[in-house]
Amino acid sequence: MRRRQTLRRRRRRRRTLKRRILVGGAVVALLALGLIGADAVRVWIESGNVTGSSTVEFVSTELPTQATPKQATPGVVWPMYGLDPERLRDASGVSLVPPFKVQWTFHAHELVEFPPAIAYGRLYFANNAGTVFAVNTLTGKQAWTYDSGRCQAESPAVGFNTVYTTFLNTPPCNASGGTGEVIAFWASSGKVRWRRVIGPSESSPLLVGGRVDVGDWDGYVTSLSAASGKTIWSFHADGEVKGGLAYSNGLVYFGTYGGTVYALDATNGREVWHADGQPGLLGSGTFYATPSVAYDRVYIGSTDGKMYSFGATTGELRWSQSTGGYVYSSAAVWDERVYAGSYSDTFYCFNAATGQVLWSFPAGGAISGSPTVVAGIVYFSTLVGRTYGLNARTGSEVWTFPDGEYSPVVADATHIYLIGKARIYALVERRKASRLRHATRAVKPPARRLRTASTR
Repeated sequence: MRRRQTLRRRRRRRRTLKRRILVGGAVVALLALGLIGADAVRVWIESGNVTGSSTVEFVSTELPTQATPKQATPGVVWPMYGLDPERLRDASGVSLVPPFKVQWTFHAHELVEFPPAIAYGRLYFANNAGTVFAVNTLTGKQAWTYDSGRCQAESPAVGFNTVYTTFLNTPPCNASGGTGEVIAFWASSGKVRWRRVIGPSESSPLLVGGRVDVGDWDGYVTSLSAASGKTIWSFHADGEVKGGLAYSNGLVYFGTYGGTVYALDATNGREVWHADGQPGLLGSGTFYATPSVAYDRVYIGSTDGKMYSFGATTGELRWSQSTGGYVYSSAAVWDERVYAGSYSDTFYCFNAATGQVLWSFPAGGAISGSPTVVAGIVYFSTLVGRTYGLNARTGSEVWTFPDGEYSPVVADATHIYLIGKARIYALVERRKASRLRHATRAVKPPARRLRTASTR
């Protein structure tokens, strides 16, 4: 009996000792992770980066304006989110540089998450409460408004004397289910020209030829007639389509919350290719950002913390680069450089061919919105409410402004329009401010009807 009791005690001691060793080892491991975990994870993530080539599926001589001619519509200056169908956010031809002076301020009462389109002497934009505004570019005076009663988070597209806008479901804004809408307004009056019910949509419309292309939370991409709103084609993807679509050389590109990037034939909506992001430690990321297309490449950020470059014609992964945080920011592309912000509080400049980080800037706050390049200066905002202007070649700070939260800047020949949290600021160069007192009146939107354009 005693012997059996002694054996039992020895077994218990061994089991206790083993448990203590295991627990102790786990504690040591956790302590080690606490001390070096961040660096270890960073090294593990960055080990998956892919370096690109300047000779494989990269056409440096193909300028964006050669790839897709900009829509030649009289009076339309900034027709859609990202400026052009490729969504490059490069305001070529605008020479305005800081320091700036605020000429007027417009109060939108609620958050303005996405920047205006500029056409016919007006800014067209909406706030998150679903109110659409038309504002005179020279005076900041309101021309018309439309209260949709829906949530809203996108930039309109303007052309053919019409403003095309998508809407989410009715409040509460983040609720699942419900429907969205695409509404076409006459630019001159704000009267509804046509409307179509789709899934809830925060996809900034893509206006190319006679089509308006949008995505929605139900996973559909729909191409509509710009003249009538009639459906031309529809494609169902593997997840919610939250960002806008980009167009280049006959193809439409977009990303999904299913973690896939697609290229579709713009004329019929048939899939040409699809590609996925790289698998990660916690699974694959999703794509919220609107893609940018240049140099025979597609550039798009992911919630896995990486910026990706895919071949525009093949869908092959050409490079990937980690940023340390979510990349909701849609990229700006300028002079063979790609610009995007990260939730790691850092703004990046990448080599467009290889993905090499040319420079980075510590912004002191997460970056969710998209940058814009104007006259060699790249502008972006942080979620702590500050806008920066950096030298686009070197990353050195040129200018700051104490407002701005998402995509901060659009421009015409005379003004930089800065989008604050709930305000629009019209900025002029200090040295030219006096000249604008004698500026001519804004051009009124023509009232003639839309002519049906051929589909490219």
